[in-house]
Amino acid sequence: MSSPEPTHTAWRKSTHSGGNEGNCVEIADLNDRIAIRDSKSPHTGHLTLTRQTFSTLLTHLAEQP
Repeated sequence: MSSPEPTHTAWRKSTHSGGNEGNCVEIADLNDRIAIRDSKSPHTGHLTLTRQTFSTLLTHLAEQP
């Protein structure tokens, strides 16, 4: 689900993004949810997930080769 930009949200870039500013993901803590956006295109909106769904996504990604 894409949502409008939360006001006064502190976004942080993934530590796995590296220094070359390539494929960068930013996340924001929205209390009971986590927002994810593309740092190269923050104006296009973001994806909002429950904390449980975000945790499941991270587990799935960590299992990928």
